[in-house]
Amino acid sequence: MDQHGTELAAIAREVVDCRACPRLVEWREEVARTKRAAFRDDDYWGRPVPGFGDPAARVVVLGLAPAAHGANRTGRVFTGDRSGDWLFRAMHRAGLASQPTSVTIDDGLRLSGAWVTAAVKCAPPANAPTPDERDNCAPYLRRELAALDVAVVVCLGSFGYEAACRHFAVRPRPRFGHGVEVDVPDGPKLLCSFHPSQQNTFTGRLTKPMLDAVFARAVELAVVDG
Repeated sequence: MDQHGTELAAIAREVVDCRACPRLVEWREEVARTKRAAFRDDDYWGRPVPGFGDPAARVVVLGLAPAAHGANRTGRVFTGDRSGDWLFRAMHRAGLASQPTSVTIDDGLRLSGAWVTAAVKCAPPANAPTPDERDNCAPYLRRELAALDVAVVVCLGSFGYEAACRHFAVRPRPRFGHGVEVDVPDGPKLLCSFHPSQQNTFTGRLTKPMLDAVFARAVELAVVDG
């Protein structure tokens, strides 16, 4: 394992053991005990969820937090829920993922040139971390980004975008919008996308062509920068 992979593996171990936020610990473990009826036979992960992907990634995909019955169940970010279905299908079409599905942690999915992570590593109640919880997780994201040679950060939703802007000290912060691009001096390009949540995909606010265009642009930027 090279230096990037060694550091990312160390971060992942620390993330999984983290109990810094009592409210999140209580919630993620309660969800893992009570389960959703459709997954009653599953052994829920019920712990923080580290980033996942290629240690040589030039494209980082940054979301909000694990879904209660998605990554909090499966143990891999954006795995086992409909947001992940949309995300990994788009990444597969862009050549960044080995397959279009992400169902379980051992389903064979591999990423090429991409790393997927979240600003907050635990599933939060109502999908809404507090500012303190967000800030407690920020050092993990900072270390992930430092361990990667990043050319572009695809920010899924305004929460991911704001986390990236805080990390890279973007001031003033341009208004979030789908397809918005932000240059970071001496840093990567920030590329915004509506989050592939059911709220956006079911209503048509985010369509497959829109998401495909974001990832095609991300690949283009990574190649140009490289």
